[in-house]
Amino acid sequence: MKIDKHNKDISILFKAILNLKNKNECWRFLRDLLTEAEIREFANRWKVARMLDKKISYEQIERETGMSSTTIARVNKWLTKGKGGYKLMLKRLKMKQSNALMI
Repeated sequence: MKIDKHNKDISILFKAILNLKNKNECWRFLRDLLTEAEIREFANRWKVARMLDKKISYEQIERETGMSSTTIARVNKWLTKGKGGYKLMLKRLKMKQSNALMI
């Protein structure tokens, strides 16, 4: 089933996320919203995206994360042909790291 980003409830959820002010608030909100397993799953998918961005092999990613090759391929698909969300955050975080090194 396709998700409608203009759905009222989804829009309200996005607004709530955008109002989080720090890592602690984010953790508290997501922990109430999601199960521990769901948070770990999201964290692992994000780790897979970061590893794929560094050109790490599927085999090494599978060993390190425990994620299946199917999930790794799915993350790779969204990384390369998705809506650009992974690339946006990878670029933004790289810029922050680069700026932090300059200080």
